[in-house]
Amino acid sequence: MTQLTQNDPAEAVPTSAAGHILNAMISLTRVSPQHRIIVAGSDSMESYLALRRRGFIRVTTPAICRVARAQHTVGLIAGQSSIRGIQSVLDQIAPFLAAHAGLALLVGSRENALKIRTKLEALGFRIEAGVRHTSGLVLSAYRQGYEQMTKAA
Repeated sequence: MTQLTQNDPAEAVPTSAAGHILNAMISLTRVSPQHRIIVAGSDSMESYLALRRRGFIRVTTPAICRVARAQHTVGLIAGQSSIRGIQSVLDQIAPFLAAHAGLALLVGSRENALKIRTKLEALGFRIEAGVRHTSGLVLSAYRQGYEQMTKAA
């Protein structure tokens, strides 16, 4: 369970590793409470609840939002450790993401990041930034022109 410390009663700061990873994901994707966010992965419910506590009211998970209409502008993948796990979650979350969506995910190592890059590119994403963390590497990627790619195919 995530412990919270309060510097200011209005703002709770997580002290767990998962909280710091979530902070990195929020910073990398430049998400605001007005954005529609979808969270997937084995820690999706914990991340969903943490985001709700932080004031992100337009957040959901694939289990809650059953109709994929490419309506979410940000996707966060939390808690997947294996390459196959990340790839399957990417396949699960991709239909929910808009043509110009941002994505943040935690990969275990730089080698894993290189392997996952081809999957991201196949889904129309381009890796733009990464932050090293004790648990691995947090990557952010953005889709640009994906709508034109799907029309051409």
